[in-house]
Amino acid sequence: MKSQDIRKAYLDFFKSKNHLIVPSAPIVLKDDPTLMFNNSGMAQFKEYFLGNGTPKSPRIADTQKCLRVSGKHNDLEDVGFDTYHHTMFEMLGNWSFGDYFKKEALAWAWEFLTEVLKLDKDRLYVSVFEGNPAENVPFDQEAFDIWKQYVSENRIILGNKKDNFWEMGDQGPCGPCSEIHIDLRSNEERAKVSGRDLVNADHPQVVEIWNNVFMEFNRKADGSLEKLPAQHVDTGMGFERLCMAMQNVTSNYDTDVFTPLIEKVEKITGFKYLPNTVTPSAVEEKTNIAIRVIVDHVRAVAFAIADGQLPSNTGAGYVIRRILRRAIRYGFTFLNTKEPFINKLVEVLANQMGEFFPEIKSQQQLVTNVIREEEASFLRTLEQGLQLLDKVVAETSGKEVSGEKVFELYDTFGFPKDLTALILKEKGYSFNETEFETELQKQKARSRAASEIATGDWHILIDGNTEQFVGYDQTENEARITRYRKIDSKKDGILYQIVLDATPFYPEGGGQVGDKGHLYTHEGVVEIIDTKKENNLIVHFATSLPHNVGENFIAKVNTDLRTATSKNHSATHLMHLALRNILGTHVEQKGSLVNSNYLRFDFSHFSKVTDEELRQVEASVNAQIEAQLQLQEYRNIPIQEALDKGAMALFGEKYGDNVRMIEFGESRELCGGIHVKNTAEIWHFKIISEGAVAAGIRRIEAITGEAVKNYYKNQEHTLAEIKETLKNPQDVLKSVATLQDDNAKLKKQIEQLLKEKVDGLKNTLVADFQEINGINFLAKQVDLSMSATKDLAQAIGTSKPNSFVFLASVEDNAPNIHCYISKELVADKGLNAGNIIRELGKYIDGNGGGQPFFASGKGKNVLGIKDVLEKVVELI
Repeated sequence: MKSQDIRKAYLDFFKSKNHLIVPSAPIVLKDDPTLMFNNSGMAQFKEYFLGNGTPKSPRIADTQKCLRVSGKHNDLEDVGFDTYHHTMFEMLGNWSFGDYFKKEALAWAWEFLTEVLKLDKDRLYVSVFEGNPAENVPFDQEAFDIWKQYVSENRIILGNKKDNFWEMGDQGPCGPCSEIHIDLRSNEERAKVSGRDLVNADHPQVVEIWNNVFMEFNRKADGSLEKLPAQHVDTGMGFERLCMAMQNVTSNYDTDVFTPLIEKVEKITGFKYLPNTVTPSAVEEKTNIAIRVIVDHVRAVAFAIADGQLPSNTGAGYVIRRILRRAIRYGFTFLNTKEPFINKLVEVLANQMGEFFPEIKSQQQLVTNVIREEEASFLRTLEQGLQLLDKVVAETSGKEVSGEKVFELYDTFGFPKDLTALILKEKGYSFNETEFETELQKQKARSRAASEIATGDWHILIDGNTEQFVGYDQTENEARITRYRKIDSKKDGILYQIVLDATPFYPEGGGQVGDKGHLYTHEGVVEIIDTKKENNLIVHFATSLPHNVGENFIAKVNTDLRTATSKNHSATHLMHLALRNILGTHVEQKGSLVNSNYLRFDFSHFSKVTDEELRQVEASVNAQIEAQLQLQEYRNIPIQEALDKGAMALFGEKYGDNVRMIEFGESRELCGGIHVKNTAEIWHFKIISEGAVAAGIRRIEAITGEAVKNYYKNQEHTLAEIKETLKNPQDVLKSVATLQDDNAKLKKQIEQLLKEKVDGLKNTLVADFQEINGINFLAKQVDLSMSATKDLAQAIGTSKPNSFVFLASVEDNAPNIHCYISKELVADKGLNAGNIIRELGKYIDGNGGGQPFFASGKGKNVLGIKDVLEKVVELI
């Protein structure tokens, strides 16, 4: 049974059980501050489990893209080394929100596996929670009794809290779970050791395929449990593992989920992947691991990019970059790939999964371009790392390199530890792993300390889901606190999170920052420093808590910040339309930031936007501003109706059945943000920068309103200073042009004088050659620029056979050194200018490199030139 058929069979089965089939949420979470990525099937339904929202249906089923590479659920380091862990995986799930419970969930799981898929019942084992007296959670007798209807008692395993009690995190909904495991070993192996003894023992062929979680508790901050108001079912099934069972193989990578990708890697690299039925040699196993890493990681990276997360140096983007670099490094080390190739797998992935996940097909070109550019960039970094490693080795006495130096390469340049070890081994060196691990742990401790947050329990003042947002119509209103809690972070100190029954504060989302403002009480003022949305609650971050939390308050938004932000947000929409009209309809938003100071807009485009195109975009936006377009707002319109009206939906965003559409003239977008009532309020629009973010992604930053006024004031002030410097000429442009002409003439004169000086020095220095050990040797400091010194060294070197020329000079208080060695000396005596420059560069606190016959270096310590010239004499 093919993977596509297995996925369809699952969804069809639960559709027949009256489940609403919903699409996968994006793999990248943009409006959940507690998670970077969707790490489980239930993540998109958190608000329903917490009672903060109402689902479309009490029964839902889906297949969810999941990513587990950080935080509590982190499988990254296992990926590749075994055959069943993945960074990205699909979780088939069926959900009950206060509807059915254990009886139906377990019966349907068994029915689907044994009657629809016809898996061998003799290979299946189930587990139930054994109970935890310390937390007053009893043995799950109900699940045990249900399972006895389907399997013999010796196939029911009692599991502890680690294996059979599922928790969303340190706090939040949780409950006992009942898992189904399958034994895929041969009959001979099964006869020797019972599968029962291998359940939850990390055996690669005895694996969990289905987990039924019974959400009935809430974990509080103090660790205690309280009953949830309703009982829910949260079930998840590992799609890749199920495919392994259905396709009669013993490795996820031997299923058709991965085999097309593996075949493409084999074709590109010439290396062969051995299936799990073959016992590989040590070398073959390294090849297998490398290929598994690559085909797994490309899925995670490709879907993350398709959902709008570009690789970067911070946050979720850093995680994506790290995953991709891990794949590149395995290819570089074990498959001898020195050119970008992982990007070529995206086409295979799009053809495989485009039917169920159309975003990978529609974003195929963008994903390919971004991965190719990232590959090229990291391969250059690897090359740089090799040069730095040569320098570290040259500075090492003995055969053990400092672990601190290796960590520096890892931390600063992303140079992997095991690649360093491999290269050092080839050179006859090792490194101090204890020192490396010490530095690594220090870094992790710093990172944990910086992000550590202690979150208290919610204090509920008003029961029920009564909170509402009134900020589209009001910036000030009367409100009451429905709940609050205390948070303590290393970064920000003690803060309070407050939820209001009615709030005018806009929570961060859709690229727009959260509102700031105040809560006014009879006793004083509470400052609101930020507003975010978490699990469908609008959470206000306050520096203090009102003395009487039960009184009525006046919630007031900082209207100066709100007004400036709304101008930038509306201008973003107008610019998006202008870009599509001027550059083409291929332009799509790939990210944005809207605050009170400026707007930032990332979009897909294949080349630099020309100055003329930027002028056209500015003119188009300003024409829309001058047209005084009135805001047309559709607050609760069916999504299909909005799309039919021409509204733009953004990839990577999660939309409900009903949406809000913002319309200014021809600009129509789905958007929940704050906007001006009329484009005239924006006043003016000015682009201040345009540049590349990644391959095929450009970024524009722009300003509006008061910021534009300040911009032009600064421009006017700068022009006045230029005029004053030029003695207030009548025609500034003509004066500047005259200066440029004079400067060009002077440059030519200087170049001629410098050439004459170099020729004179050459004639003088040729007479200073010394013969040492059959080498015509010269080492001098000269008074020239770096480029002139380089030219002089080469000119002198070619004037004599068997020459070794070493020149130093100082330019802008920075020393530079150059070494020329005749090619016959390189060949006969094994001399290498690059190695010599790297070795002697440390005396001027610098480095450098080049070819064996010529190399240059630059440093910081001018006084070190004297030592360098002495050392080069000693060397010869």
